[in-house]
Amino acid sequence: MKKNILLIVSCVFLQLFVQAQQVIQLYAGKAPGAESWTWSEKEMFSPIFNTQVVYNVSQPTLTAYLPNKSIATGVSVIIAPGGGFHTLSINGEGVEVAKWLNEKGIAAFVLKYRLVHSLTDDPVKELMSKINDPKKMDEASAPIIPMAIADGLEAMKYVRSHAAEFGLDTKKIGFMGFSAGGTVTVGVCYGYAADTRPDFIAPIYPFVGPELASKKIPADAPPLFVLAATDDQLKLAPHSVNLYNTWTAGGKPAELHMYAKGGHGFGMRKQNIATDKWIERFYEWMEMQGIVKKAAVK
Repeated sequence: MKKNILLIVSCVFLQLFVQAQQVIQLYAGKAPGAESWTWSEKEMFSPIFNTQVVYNVSQPTLTAYLPNKSIATGVSVIIAPGGGFHTLSINGEGVEVAKWLNEKGIAAFVLKYRLVHSLTDDPVKELMSKINDPKKMDEASAPIIPMAIADGLEAMKYVRSHAAEFGLDTKKIGFMGFSAGGTVTVGVCYGYAADTRPDFIAPIYPFVGPELASKKIPADAPPLFVLAATDDQLKLAPHSVNLYNTWTAGGKPAELHMYAKGGHGFGMRKQNIATDKWIERFYEWMEMQGIVKKAAVK
């Protein structure tokens, strides 16, 4: 009897694990515009970033992380990690975010969007060689950004069209992105159709280049949650402020958090400062927006 119970528990655990790790190909065959790409996705630990990174993404995917059915809310968030369009900080700006949301009953889909082709096995070193030279960065990333945004839109289309399969509310699908993933988030918000409109967006210390910054806010722009740190090493804090100003000028719901300290790329990393709890502020904002139910006061 005891063995049977252990077997059942093991099977349930395995089923949940497999479900949580479901990887979804966004395109049938090669992604449009990348038909000639022959390189394969790789992953490495970067000593410079002190974290695991994914690079050379040519076949965009979503990895589904689903909450326990007993606490599932029907709310979902697509998560786009950052990494300067050369890498994806897959843990602190992806998987760890997804798992935190799962604990709140929120489904999460981590997006691997197309990246600049790395010519070596140290994509972070390649990125750092360009990051202080705007011309080099622009030459490398400019052709990739529209593709990454297209992948974000495709991710929105997929999640909404398959919402019933995942037990999701089609009117509560959000999009969150960090740094370059924030660019993707904003790009999705400026380029959506009816089936790809996010119901709420959360760009986290986003890079918003001149092309996106000059666009007119959509008439039905979704609620915005945006945050960054004033001491951002890449000096991107004003991008968040400008985005907030754009939303409020357009009469759209928006909330801005600007931390004094935190730097750039903190994600879920613990630094024993206020940014450690940024995701709790995001959840509180979702409560205020009615996206998730506010917990009853005891």
